[in-house]
Amino acid sequence: MRKLLFCLFFMLGLVSCGIRKSIHHLPNIKQYSLEIPEVKIINDSTFSFDQNYLTKNKQQLWELYIKGNSLQLGYNNGALTKDLMQKQEAVFFSKVEGFVPSKFKQKLLRGFLKWYNRKMYLNIREDYQAELYGLSRYSSDQYDFIAPRYLRSLYLHGAHDIGHAMQDLAIVGCSSLAVWNENTEDGDLLIGRNFDFYVGDDFAKNKLIQFVEPEAGIPYMSVSWPGMIGVVSGMNKEGITVTINAGKSKIPLTAKTPISFVTREILQYARNIDEAIAIAKKRKVFVSESILVGSANDKKAVIIEVSPNKLGVYKVENSSRIFCTNHFQSEEYKDDRRNRKQIRESHSEYRYEKLEELFRENKKLNPEEMAAILRDRSGLKGERIGYGNEKALNQLLAHHAVIFSPQKKLVWVSSNPYQLGEFVCYNLNKIFSKDRLKTGELASADLNIAKDPFVDSQEFKDFGEYKHLNAQINAAIDDRDKMLTDDFILRYQALNPDLWEVYYKAGKYYLNKKEYSKAVVEFEKALSKEITTVPDKENVEKYLRRAKRHTD
Repeated sequence: MRKLLFCLFFMLGLVSCGIRKSIHHLPNIKQYSLEIPEVKIINDSTFSFDQNYLTKNKQQLWELYIKGNSLQLGYNNGALTKDLMQKQEAVFFSKVEGFVPSKFKQKLLRGFLKWYNRKMYLNIREDYQAELYGLSRYSSDQYDFIAPRYLRSLYLHGAHDIGHAMQDLAIVGCSSLAVWNENTEDGDLLIGRNFDFYVGDDFAKNKLIQFVEPEAGIPYMSVSWPGMIGVVSGMNKEGITVTINAGKSKIPLTAKTPISFVTREILQYARNIDEAIAIAKKRKVFVSESILVGSANDKKAVIIEVSPNKLGVYKVENSSRIFCTNHFQSEEYKDDRRNRKQIRESHSEYRYEKLEELFRENKKLNPEEMAAILRDRSGLKGERIGYGNEKALNQLLAHHAVIFSPQKKLVWVSSNPYQLGEFVCYNLNKIFSKDRLKTGELASADLNIAKDPFVDSQEFKDFGEYKHLNAQINAAIDDRDKMLTDDFILRYQALNPDLWEVYYKAGKYYLNKKEYSKAVVEFEKALSKEITTVPDKENVEKYLRRAKRHTD
């Protein structure tokens, strides 16, 4: 947050420079025919317009089917998801207000966003801008003080990129893997991913699965949230899949192409890996990102590694498996200073090793076994490292998990909570055909993967209470006048006893209250646990030294 505030103050005198054209820009929509949607309300969770519709399934996932030209897609999407989209926007901006409570700093942030995003529209396809314009017609006017509706929708599509650049991966830490040939039960390509983009539980409440039949290009599906037309996880009818994992980035000087638009373009227009790489090479991104691309036609997967300065492609030789966390693996990034630091100091390498360990235990994977890997909460060698530890593949914060079987055109999408709920199966061959119109159903429920039994355990209930108490101890650390009892601290720690943070935060609380002996005990306990990153460990050691100075 210090980096962000520094940028805000630095740009204070610059916000009016070079932004006038961008803040008044609107896409050219005259070339598109348009029918304003008249939405029919079938019941409280099913809405339709012509062949477009939105419904909520019994697993509480929203399913959206839309078709048409670019502008029509945006209007259809917005008209059907209007209430959901406005709720999502409210959740997101309330989170921003939590990060930046000061009205003055919020004003600075608005000015900074206008300046920072001044070149974004120049780097986004005109057809996607037209679609976004149609969608934005259904946004709330409540946040017009931040930016007009179209610009606001544009900014929100760069939130993933800006968030991980400014916060240094604080909200992003994904894991994915692809296996094929001798490494799957049937020899077909199989891909799994956790999307650990966390903006609070409310943000992940309304997951949206979009099935899009564009006038130009290939029909595709994607998993994200209302108001999002970019792609973070998806597959097209040709069996091309994309998932994104954040890499180590410096703070870029200006926004360019959000990564979700690059992956959207790959899904809409690529039929094989070479075409996917060609699309990625055309676009200028502003953060570092790994794009795991699977291909039914190539019967394998690769990782396209992009950054503002270069692009690398990681292909495995003499192997039928590929793993991806949050560091780069291609030759182009072998000597990259930021990438080496990411491997050395973050939790990315640990999760990579955990993927390797689980793969060795399950060499011929099927979709159920892939789901078990994505749901794994343990550390290396099965060590208990605490629930919510970012070194785990399942950090109990994922927005969603997805499993792809590209050759069969099957997709499994997790339902709440996190990736623990039932995985719902979809068959793209059926959905993008007349069969969908006959049945009116999208899911292939007979292929669903059962929920994780952990959901019904006492430990999961304890984790829910831990999150509630965690918010209270955070507030007490920030407010030195707020007092907690020793019994509260013990209860808080007992709910998640293997997690290093429960001892670290207790130590910080006692340090602020000048109870130095208690602080020393807690920091030493934290150091005996599996701490997430090297900087985190150094931070605990720093506070321990500070507490000890008062006890010697």
